[in-house]
Amino acid sequence: MLAMTKLGLITTIYLAISLPAGAYETIARAAMVFDQTSNTVLLTKNETMPLPPASMSKLMTLNMLFEALQDGRITLDTQFTVSAKASKKGGSKMFLRDGERVSVENLIRGIIVHSGNDACIVVAENLAGSEADFARIMTSRALKLGMKNSTFANATGWPDPNQRMSAADLVLLASRIITDFPEFYGYFQEESFIWADITQENRNPLIKLGLGVDGLKTGHTTEAGYGLVASARQGNRRVILMITGLESADARAREGERLMNWAFRQFSEKTLIEAEKKIVEAPIWFGQRDSVGLETAKDVVALVPYESKDDVKLKVTYDSPLQAPISKGQEVGFLTVEIPGLKPTRYPVVASQSVATGGLLKRLKISVQVLTGSIGAPAEATK
Repeated sequence: MLAMTKLGLITTIYLAISLPAGAYETIARAAMVFDQTSNTVLLTKNETMPLPPASMSKLMTLNMLFEALQDGRITLDTQFTVSAKASKKGGSKMFLRDGERVSVENLIRGIIVHSGNDACIVVAENLAGSEADFARIMTSRALKLGMKNSTFANATGWPDPNQRMSAADLVLLASRIITDFPEFYGYFQEESFIWADITQENRNPLIKLGLGVDGLKTGHTTEAGYGLVASARQGNRRVILMITGLESADARAREGERLMNWAFRQFSEKTLIEAEKKIVEAPIWFGQRDSVGLETAKDVVALVPYESKDDVKLKVTYDSPLQAPISKGQEVGFLTVEIPGLKPTRYPVVASQSVATGGLLKRLKISVQVLTGSIGAPAEATK
């Protein structure tokens, strides 16, 4: 049921909603589960803590490469030269040879599927001249993208005290890659890649489980433990999760699958209010009409836990009566959505039509009514 309250206008609208801390547990050292479609954070644990990201930081290396492609500085066919440093790098690798020339497209596949440290160094050196300069540029770029708890010392995720990322930053970065680089995101779905006559399988343990997972990146070092940034699409919804600090690859796979299933099975998207559909009639002061319909400019869609689907409450707040003149589409108040277990969310409400100021006789009539006490004066808006 809609309730009307005489309060001041709210001009800043926050659409994201979050579950309270502790609403769901995970064995990960740090984690975040984010419904990208509805901009809803479903779970967090130590999400702003800077932690060693291991190979998950290769997503930032890929971001820099994707930006260079999008800007036209390079193409997928551009050839990068492999240095001795890159060819000798240990850990997971693409098995590149010193002096070899490799296309950018194959380097992308080598980084995503093989988690190639050698491929990352090739990208860093060919884009920035050196890996150290590339790491400095990555750190600066990350801050501009809103990644407040990320610093880089290398392009690979190799252990270093200055190589740190938070769960929230990795989710933000994954969301950016999915949204801003759709033409390159498909590489994350490749299950295997052959280079130098060596076939290597995609390390993402969730890709083949039928969960709709189509990216992004695993990570592991002794310091970091086992981690994963993964994204899945089911129907109209897309979920991104990040977990880290797991004790084994098996624990990482099981926890990633458990959290992904929970995110899709325990929440559903509901259209609570349809756009341009009147939700309440508001009285008008000094207008040619006595009232005007209020509506939302866009559909109000919320992610609702299944156990709370019958307990959603809606409330319209505006200064009553409104004062003419009013333009069609003018923001005049807000709609509050209250869902048990979630923070209240506000959406702007607008006038469904324009209402001009009333003529002299109408204004005189209202003034007499106020003087005689027949009606009250309008409430003063509080900012």
